[in-house]
Amino acid sequence: MELNFDKMNGLIPAIIQDNSTQKVLMLGFMNKEAYEQTLASGKVTFFSRTKNRLWTKGEESGNFLNVVSILPDCDNDTLLIKANPCGPVCHKGTDTCWGEKNEEDVLFLKELQDFIDKRHEEMPEKSYTTSLFKSGVNKMAQKVGEEAVETVIEACNGTDERLIYEGADLLYHLIVLLTSKGYRIEDLARELKERHSATWKKH
Repeated sequence: MELNFDKMNGLIPAIIQDNSTQKVLMLGFMNKEAYEQTLASGKVTFFSRTKNRLWTKGEESGNFLNVVSILPDCDNDTLLIKANPCGPVCHKGTDTCWGEKNEEDVLFLKELQDFIDKRHEEMPEKSYTTSLFKSGVNKMAQKVGEEAVETVIEACNGTDERLIYEGADLLYHLIVLLTSKGYRIEDLARELKERHSATWKKH
């Protein structure tokens, strides 16, 4: 990509976003050399305006930012860098430079979906998920039904801890069933989002 370093006297802003949680972690600046070192090393490297030198995030703390992707904006003068952080990002010890907690547990569902997709593609031996895929759609659907019943039982007569446990089992087996039919958990999210619209009408 051809980046425009001229607007800010050789520097461009680089917004760092957690690849998993989508939280904005920090903002730094890169010159051309910092950008090229980031590409070469796979670790986010900035140009420190106070130290007047290249600075790899984590070079002292060990809290590196491992690059997943780099996207320029529409004017090619700002970068959005998605990264996996190795620890707290801010020098004050907080997860982000805005003091936010870098936690979004619901987004783990996408990570789980990706994992199940990979199991479906590779079908490794001795994997429980593989055994489910091999059992066929009828067995997978039956398993979803069994987990649904167990979830209902815990909701009515069990403990909150067991309700969460069985609910997690239900969701996992539902994702496996969806995957076997060529769908993902995002397809359910998309359907729910459409239903949330004021213009949605029941089929």
